Parts: sequence; structure tokens; C-alpha cells
Amino acid sequence: MNMTTICADLKDELEALDAMVSPLDKAAWDHPTPAEGWTVRDQIIHIGGTDRSAAVAAAEPERFKREFLHADRRERINRIESETASLDAPGVLARWRSGYRSLLNLFWQLDAKIRIPWFGPPMSAISFATARLMETWAHGQDIVDALDIDRPGTERLRHVAHIGVLARPFSYHVNHRTMPDAAIRVELVSPAGALWRWGDAEASNRVSGNALDFCLVVTQRRHLADTDLRVEGPVAQEWITIAQTFAGPPGSGRQPGQFPKKR
Repeated sequence: MNMTTICADLKDELEALDAMVSPLDKAAWDHPTPAEGWTVRDQIIHIGGTDRSAAVAAAEPERFKREFLHADRRERINRIESETASLDAPGVLARWRSGYRSLLNLFWQLDAKIRIPWFGPPMSAISFATARLMETWAHGQDIVDALDIDRPGTERLRHVAHIGVLARPFSYHVNHRTMPDAAIRVELVSPAGALWRWGDAEASNRVSGNALDFCLVVTQRRHLADTDLRVEGPVAQEWITIAQTFAGPPGSGRQPGQFPKKR
């Protein structure tokens, strides 16, 4: 994969979310989402604020370290809240659009291997752009769940699944656990019917099933019990219960039965 590919997919993901939220009325924007205390409006503000932080990290890494990475988390949140408090839904939408379009223009110009600081470990530019796609999709899922919108999976989910697999060490680190040496094989069926594979083909610890289910679990938007994922082996079982693609402290995830799988 190269920057052209990931930037094109990120653009498509952002524009898909844009098309989903732009027709919403005020009641929908104020509707609570599964993230406690967050409305649809809050979700878009969060994505937009993170996009703007990402632009600073990519363009001005030293400023990012000084003003964002080493700043108090509450201070950062207060700053975003003060910048958006007076905005109505169209204002929030316009601010988000301008931010993500500027971010895309910046990403197109980056060397794929340049290292960018972030709230978790520093990442290559290509991984950084992939992470933005993952975050956009995951917070979009909160909106989808809140408003009961039908959003079929796309082949862009491969990026989310890839982060889910690569973030296994981080999932253990953030939960203060030691990661076992045992390999895990992941085999997923994509929305288009392709087979996506990661890890040692001979591994006895395995996760397999629908790619959408896997992405929902590793972004902590679904409890494992509400998916059709097949998990084999104690190491795979432990990992999938703490899997986390996003930076920050361990997430609380979703409760079993909160979003039972539609049959």
C-alpha cells in the first residue's frame, strides 16, 4: 500500500460519513450515541478535533508535542469545547469539512515512511492516515448505531482490520499485561467475499469470520458475544477480549446484548 491508496480510501470514508450526517435534522444531531454522554454532534466534533490535532502532528510535530501531547487532557478537551460551543449543526459540519479537507491535502504530500508523533506510539505517515480512517469509521459506527442507519461494509474495512491485528501488542500494553509469544492467525471474509489473512498459517490460536464483525470488536463497537467470530485457543481468546485499535486508556467497549446481531 502507498499514500495514494490510503488517502483515496480515507477520502472515501470521510465523504461517506459526510453524506450520512449532512441531511440530519436538529433532533438527530442531538440524539445520544452508545458512547455515554456523547450525541451525534459530539461525535462529529470529536472526529473534527482529532483531525485538526493530526494535521498539527503531521505538519508541526514539535508544536504537537508541546501543545497537545504533553498538555493536560482536560485542557485539550476544554479547548475543543470552547471552539465549538456556539456552533449549530451546520457550523459543526462546516468546521469538520474544512478540517478534514485540509488534512487530506496535507496527507497527499507526505512521505509514507516519515514518523509522526501521536497520543499512542509514533507512527509512519501511512499508518497515521490508516488510523484516521479507522477512527472515522469507528465513530461513524456510533452514529449508525444511534440512528439505526443501514451501513453495509466496504473493502475499506481491510485498513481497520489491519490496524486491529497490528495493535495486538498495544492492546496488552495499555492493559498492563504481558503479551504471550504465541502467534495468532486471523482469517476474515471481506464484504466483497475476498479472504484476508494475517499471521502464521499453522498457528493453533485463531480468529476467523466476517471482517465487519472483527472490525466492530477490535474498535470496541460490539461485544464478541454479539458477533459470529470464531475464536480458537486461549491466547486468541485473551487477546480478542482486550483488543483495541485506538490510542488512550483501555476502552469499556459494549455490553453483550446491547447490539445483538441481526439475522
